[in-house]
Amino acid sequence: MEKEPSIEKETKEVLKEHPELQVQIVLPGEFLDEKKGRKVGRGAFFEGEKVYAKFLGVPRVNEYEVNVLPLSGIYLPNIGDKIVAFISSVEVSGWFVDINSPYSAYLPLAEAVDEFVDTQKTDISRFFDIDNIVFCTISKVTKNKTIQVSMRDYGCRKLLGGIVIKVTPQKIPRIIGKEGSMIKLIKQKTGCDIITGQNGVVWLRGENKTKAIEAILTIEKESHTLGLTEKIEKLLG
Repeated sequence: MEKEPSIEKETKEVLKEHPELQVQIVLPGEFLDEKKGRKVGRGAFFEGEKVYAKFLGVPRVNEYEVNVLPLSGIYLPNIGDKIVAFISSVEVSGWFVDINSPYSAYLPLAEAVDEFVDTQKTDISRFFDIDNIVFCTISKVTKNKTIQVSMRDYGCRKLLGGIVIKVTPQKIPRIIGKEGSMIKLIKQKTGCDIITGQNGVVWLRGENKTKAIEAILTIEKESHTLGLTEKIEKLLG
């Protein structure tokens, strides 16, 4: 009997746990939408103005991008997760946040700032604006997948400067290492500030960030191999 491909196993596991995703799955080559000047992500490709799915996954089509998130690396939010996210829009009394998931999240004003803000007179983009990067916590997940995030947790803050990379969310524990040993090694050897989000987004800042990124991507690719810590030590010199 042939061995079942891992992607099919992961797909079945995800669908069993989250049946609401079944109506959202697209197949490779399936039409997603017209390009309309939007960014086309790595999970999609375009021919002329038509955008198609590159692989099996969950479509992500909004006013900014057309993309497909692979089921093998999808992030499904849970209460208490610490994540690195992006402000995607500014509303009257809060912000919509891109959490690297099929679901967007909402950051209410009351969960973001301590001072009283008169929203009739204040432009709240002075606190957080579009494309700002934030380290926040998943504070609410409802049955119909309404997601809320909060800045009212230890370490939560706006992340200034730096760059972000995306890795498979399931590989984040390996990148952090036992009791934080692996990420501590990378920080010490490169001198970089690094924050890892459970949603698979990693923020880095520092002069030697190229070497830090190389180490992180090596861990993601070879997380199953023995002697990985020694390899990363050697890579970092």
